Amino acid sequence: MPEITARSWIMVLALGLVWGATFLLMEIALRGMTPFWLAAYRIGFAAALTVVIWRVLGGRLWLTDTRAWLSLVTVGLLSTAVPFMLLSWGLQYVTSGFAGVSMAAVALIVLPLAHVFLPGERMTLRRFIGFLIGFVGVVVLIGPEALASTGEAMEPFGRLACLCAAGCYAVSTVTMRRMPPVDPIGLAAVPLVIGSALVIPVALLREGMPVMPDTQTLLVVAVLGLVPTAGANLLRVLVVRSAGPVFMSLTNYQVPLWSVVLGVLVLGEQLHPSLLLAMALILAGVFLSQWGALKRLFGK
Repeated sequence: MPEITARSWIMVLALGLVWGATFLLMEIALRGMTPFWLAAYRIGFAAALTVVIWRVLGGRLWLTDTRAWLSLVTVGLLSTAVPFMLLSWGLQYVTSGFAGVSMAAVALIVLPLAHVFLPGERMTLRRFIGFLIGFVGVVVLIGPEALASTGEAMEPFGRLACLCAAGCYAVSTVTMRRMPPVDPIGLAAVPLVIGSALVIPVALLREGMPVMPDTQTLLVVAVLGLVPTAGANLLRVLVVRSAGPVFMSLTNYQVPLWSVVLGVLVLGEQLHPSLLLAMALILAGVFLSQWGALKRLFGK
């Protein structure tokens, strides 16, 4: 039975802030580093730290005799390497606020996937209406007037890259929920190793040997790898295990808000009305689709 305490609230609020600030840090890191090597360094730092913690705690992975290596590889690629590369590349052409708002679409994309692949996760009328409202928000988000920030010809492709990253996270979430029992720390560590095995060769092929970044960039990349990637993943495990996945879903509402606020305050990004409208529609859709679960959660 999930137990929600003051500690649970502190952890979930911290996760919202940390993940919301991720896009700001990536925007800063891209000033001194190429996008694929940014993804590679970020995953590499996180994998090193998480694997050490996992091994210290016993290094166990599968909790039963059932193995699902294909699903684990899928989770590794679609929860780390592919979306990290897409976001790093896309942030060259869109603002950090846009990237953060696009991540709110993860909860919406999960709805139809869960309806098909997860028993007991049917698309009710309320969820369907929430999905439609959120989908309108996504259309507004990616539309030609959604965020006229950079004026770059590649900006529409940057928007698509961010939304494709959200799709990767959604597919990996559903795949993870279909897996047999797995040690949660191992599930945080092994996908990072798998992601590293893809993103490092891709970075070498696409961008050549890495150039040593300046001290500031290297510090930002280290923070990205250790805090929002490794540290936050471990914190997410603690929240899900203690307070439950529905309570964990409250981060869906915080990440876009923090990404927009920090982008405006720190980077001076333009607060375009269409971005605010898209954020409002997407969050309204997520809230409506999750209302039943949230009502049960706080009605206890």
